[in-house]
Amino acid sequence: QVHLVESGGGLVQAGGSLRLSCAASGTISSINTMGWYRQAPGKQRELVAVFTSGGSTNYSDSVKGRFTISRGNTKNTVYLQMNSLKPEDTAVYYCKLGWVPYDYWGQGTQVTVSS
Repeated sequence: QVHLVESGGGLVQAGGSLRLSCAASGTISSINTMGWYRQAPGKQRELVAVFTSGGSTNYSDSVKGRFTISRGNTKNTVYLQMNSLKPEDTAVYYCKLGWVPYDYWGQGTQVTVSS
């Protein structure tokens, strides 16, 4: 059983910053991908930033240069530092951890950016 707990969402004005955290617990493969996705109202869930199984990072073009994904001292914790936030970043942000053939999702945390 794998459990993901997210925190750090909230309401912020455009141009502000937020930091999201995700902690995973349970029996976790040492080779995995872990990162952040988001879903805005009426839109499909999309990738924001992720660590690949090889340890590299991938970012959505829409957040490059503004968001930074990082890991804690244990590989089972990831953070998303979000700077220069825009109203279009408003969404529910989900943490995802996966390895073949499993995908695990957190409960989501709301990020709202006011103009």
